[in-house]
Amino acid sequence: MADTTFDLIVIGGGPGGYVSAIRAAQLGLKTAVVEREHMGGICLNWGCIPTKALLRTAEVAHLIERADDFGIKAKLESVDLKKVVARSRAIAGQLSKGVSGLIKKNKITVIDGHARLDGLGAGGVRKLAVTGADGKALEGIAAKHVIVATGARARALPGLEPDGKHIVTYKEAMVPATMPKRLLVIGSGAIGIEFASFYSDLGADVTVVEVMDRILPVEDADISAFAERAFKKQGLTIHTATSVTSLKVAKGKVTAEISPKEGKARKESFDRVILAVGITGNVEDLGLEKTKVRVDKGHIQINQWGETGETGVYAIGDVAGPPWLAHKASHEGVVCVERIAGVADVHPLDVTNIPGCTYCRPQVASVGLTEAKAKELGHDVKVGKFPFIGNGKAIALGETHGFVKTVFDAKTGALLGAHMIGAEVTELIQGFVVAKTLETTEAELMASVFPHPTLSEMMHESVLDAYGRVVHI
Repeated sequence: MADTTFDLIVIGGGPGGYVSAIRAAQLGLKTAVVEREHMGGICLNWGCIPTKALLRTAEVAHLIERADDFGIKAKLESVDLKKVVARSRAIAGQLSKGVSGLIKKNKITVIDGHARLDGLGAGGVRKLAVTGADGKALEGIAAKHVIVATGARARALPGLEPDGKHIVTYKEAMVPATMPKRLLVIGSGAIGIEFASFYSDLGADVTVVEVMDRILPVEDADISAFAERAFKKQGLTIHTATSVTSLKVAKGKVTAEISPKEGKARKESFDRVILAVGITGNVEDLGLEKTKVRVDKGHIQINQWGETGETGVYAIGDVAGPPWLAHKASHEGVVCVERIAGVADVHPLDVTNIPGCTYCRPQVASVGLTEAKAKELGHDVKVGKFPFIGNGKAIALGETHGFVKTVFDAKTGALLGAHMIGAEVTELIQGFVVAKTLETTEAELMASVFPHPTLSEMMHESVLDAYGRVVHI
């Protein structure tokens, strides 16, 4: 490697890391990325993208089963699980190569290996030691600025440790060799529910256990309630306010002790268990203990600009804490880099404007405050709702289950939050994200013309409903 000193070194090539590197290169900074595994990170290789490929298969299978509703004679004969997985992996590979191409296009140096902070050099330049995949030390590198974008990994609970075969995390769940007859999913956040939806649609008998009193606990309570009803109607078994206290593997089966907060514990047998109980940051072996970087509960503590307690060291994305979303990591990285480069008028990331999407069936999407949170913060609110059954496009698509909910400040008209459940809501939510970022009030939303016939008309009607002007219900 000819160059060993850079303006910026990014540790980690995930959606936060590689986007940070590209933006830095655009701004004229001599930039390097150190990546120990796959360019694109967990999201692209083992998360966001390949899971959506799997869920697309489940969606197609579901539509085939409903073919007669659309006047088409078709029958779902079987699912080639090997081919389903192969398609998902091929898509991940294609996009990983695409990211590598973008890195090359922007003349960013890529170093394959594991980097750790290794003290300060002359002039305050930060030194990094790098170890290759073979465990051998590579030539050291240095930069004035270092961004830690090492991401996170699945969290395990005592007594519920994965074995990679019968008790698995998201990574193994994406490449199943066989379809389990009975599946237990522990945790009902986005990851857990997406896997529950995928496996259920492809024929598994799925049980979901959630320790909180409702599934999708970060979503609005109305969305959670609707989702639970929909999943149960599809055949999923859901236990809320319940924990799994032990898992024991014997003779190819997993015996789970399921303990509700109220009532007696019981034991059930499953073919496979997916752990989806959260994530923890990859903060180990980075040399942080030699710095003023503070780690709390498995995550690096930062300010609004991504700065840590150590001058010249920054952190972004999952390693820096929730929300654990790829688009948050990318935006956070851009803000951090622009701050480093001295770009004028850089605005810190407002987490209330970050959308969340869950690609189960039905889909769930949201941005901003829930109704309960808005009230807790002292807002007098106006709430509007509009059902899919009242929308012409939804009826034409045969997707009549779901609704759109909007929450406004009654005094100012400010859009505080928007929450959706139903077909394609993960695409619709961006309309409310833009509106909220622009600090839109109900007046601008009601004055906007929404195209007909589209699902987006439900967004308009929900706003109208909040102010007593709804038309189509």
